[in-house]
Amino acid sequence: MDLNDELKEASWRKATKSSSNGGNCLEVAPLSGGRVGIRDTEAPDQAPYVVRAAVWDAFIDGAKKGEFDF
Repeated sequence: MDLNDELKEASWRKATKSSSNGGNCLEVAPLSGGRVGIRDTEAPDQAPYVVRAAVWDAFIDGAKKGEFDF
């Protein structure tokens, strides 16, 4: 399947607590080939980022450890 078609049909999901932060959310979707799609909920028509699952896992690990806290 073409990546653009796959992104249109992807099962996008967002965090369950996303409604409590004013809609400033990301959505993610698992894709074929060990990839993850990432998009802004306020701009679903813009091209999403596509990263390898290992990159996504490293980001989540860093977020859990507070590496991106301001």
